[in-house]
Amino acid sequence: MRKFLPALAIFFLVTALLPQPTFAAELKEKTRQAFAHYTQVAEARMQSEIAAASKENKPFLWVDTLESSRKQAILERLKNGEVVTEKLEENEQGANIEVPSALVHHWIASVFIPGGNVASTLAVLQDYNHHKDFYKPQVADSRLISRNGNDFKVYLRFYQKKVIAVTMNTEHAAHYETITGGSPRAFSNSHTTRVAEVENAGTKDEREKPVGHDNGFLWALNSYFRMEEKDGGVYVQCEAISLTRDIPTGLGWMFKPYITEVPRESLYTTLNQTRVGLLQATAKK
Repeated sequence: MRKFLPALAIFFLVTALLPQPTFAAELKEKTRQAFAHYTQVAEARMQSEIAAASKENKPFLWVDTLESSRKQAILERLKNGEVVTEKLEENEQGANIEVPSALVHHWIASVFIPGGNVASTLAVLQDYNHHKDFYKPQVADSRLISRNGNDFKVYLRFYQKKVIAVTMNTEHAAHYETITGGSPRAFSNSHTTRVAEVENAGTKDEREKPVGHDNGFLWALNSYFRMEEKDGGVYVQCEAISLTRDIPTGLGWMFKPYITEVPRESLYTTLNQTRVGLLQATAKK
């Protein structure tokens, strides 16, 4: 056994010094098109819901569409300061929408901010230059690229560590609208226009990998906010749809925690930090 230990130590030392393998993935055109179709179906459903809420007095928020007892249980959790998340899956005419060679992550999250309002929520969401402060460490850097009325182009640098650390440079196009009549309400949609994985982030050797030819930790991210004032505060919900590579055979231990857990955790963190920021702003008034 004593002779074996030095040999084992040498083996691990040599292994550590060898060039590390890459697990490259390619965002194929058929995958891109299938994801675009998935989001088109989802957005058509969302637009229908928003139109019905504004014209037919139908529910605007996800929680208000639930069966009565479940709705009350979730409302109690929200009033107690929880962020409630749920996994969704869009379908077309009752059938699943296949996205080949990738995984689609579709989640919705809701939060309630007592004393908050739509105006203050929009102020936080649209203050992109300070997202790096509101949403750190998940957002490592942020800036507004341009604004034209209710249309924004923004840069966000994402950082996540889940078994492995990943940094992404992303650009987004976001649009906001308010709904007149009834309780104050607003909604927004945001789509990534560029996603680049960063190698050796924070070092002199930092560089971006070719877009769509990387490790596939994030290829696209769409987010859809809704907010409504009532019950002495503001309800904020966000529906997020993201695209990643599928899980490589034999490497589930490395990729699965990041790919399957990060989408939900990121959404949870975003809603929770929005709540904290709005509560702090309300307390200062």
